[in-house]
Amino acid sequence: MREDDTRPRPAQPDTGSGGSLTARAAAVPKLAPAEPLTPRPRPRGRRRDRVPLSIVLLACLVFLLTTMTAGVAIGSVPLSPAQVWHVVVAGLAGHAPNTVAGIIVWQIRLPRVLLAAVVGAALTTAGAVVQVLVRNALADPFLLGVSSGASVGATAVLLLGAFASLGQWAISVGSVLGALAAMAAVFLVSRTGSSLSPTQLILCGVVMSALFESVTSFLIFRGNPQATQSVLFWLLGSFGLASWNQLPIPAVALAAAMVYLLAQGRTLNALAMGSEPAAALGVDVHALRRNLFVVTSLMAGVAVAVSGIIGFVGLVVPHIVRLMVGSDHRRVLPTGALFGASFMVLGDLLARTIVAPQEMPIGVITAFIGAPTLIVLIRRRPYLYGATQ
Repeated sequence: MREDDTRPRPAQPDTGSGGSLTARAAAVPKLAPAEPLTPRPRPRGRRRDRVPLSIVLLACLVFLLTTMTAGVAIGSVPLSPAQVWHVVVAGLAGHAPNTVAGIIVWQIRLPRVLLAAVVGAALTTAGAVVQVLVRNALADPFLLGVSSGASVGATAVLLLGAFASLGQWAISVGSVLGALAAMAAVFLVSRTGSSLSPTQLILCGVVMSALFESVTSFLIFRGNPQATQSVLFWLLGSFGLASWNQLPIPAVALAAAMVYLLAQGRTLNALAMGSEPAAALGVDVHALRRNLFVVTSLMAGVAVAVSGIIGFVGLVVPHIVRLMVGSDHRRVLPTGALFGASFMVLGDLLARTIVAPQEMPIGVITAFIGAPTLIVLIRRRPYLYGATQ
């Protein structure tokens, strides 16, 4: 007999004998009672989406009101916040005081601050949507050639006297017409059949921008040398000509665009993942891209018409907002509108005061503020387009 045969062997099942089954059941080792399942503790790192959207929007609204109050109060004639809000409340009631403070606040500074807020919100919203439209982290509202077309219209007004019969509306009308012409040209050139390719849209936008910029340079070269300085100042952006008459059109355009874009929050999230995943989720990608192109171009064109070309806002602020609240566009769009408005109001305040009594073009200020801010945030928290690591 082999040595292995002496080892005890487990009992074999025997269906013919109840005693054998009882012995086999007794031989099976009993398992310890299962412990109740308890959730594992999550990592202690904070997630941005845990902050309720209402709290984020409330904080951004408070920041916006603070910057707007400072923008109205600070100037060559300093005013206290109490004086500012007294005039604002009286003006909303229909009887703005006819005092020095009342004239400064209601007729000069408040329209300028409100226009800066509307333009900042419009450019930020357009930038966030364009980055999804072309799926490029370096995209901004002016990538599609809208600003270059608007600059051609404004330059024609300032140098050649086009639409002079419209008075103070001449620059706005010329800018809007130029932006619409550029938008139509880019759309027609980049469209292939019924589809709108992001790559072709970017390339056509860059090429058409170069073409319109060359036209602007030609008009400046051949135009009146005395008006060249005003053209260059407008091309760098300014709210120096802000008035109540200029406010309704960009405000209505921004409100209409926000209503549409907020309703498309889920489809924007799907499009950010790519055209194929979005189509698999039932999104009409071609129609959505066409609509987004029209909406963002109109927002950028109207903003350029009343403020000039203010770069860097639509590029930088959407990334800062995504670092703050995540990549869900149902959170990015409203937060970005409020934060972009505050950013522009703060930039306009610095443009008015940093070299007073002169005024610096606001495009210089937005680049000085936005670039270091974004670099610091990216260095502190690694960032990828559409998500954070």
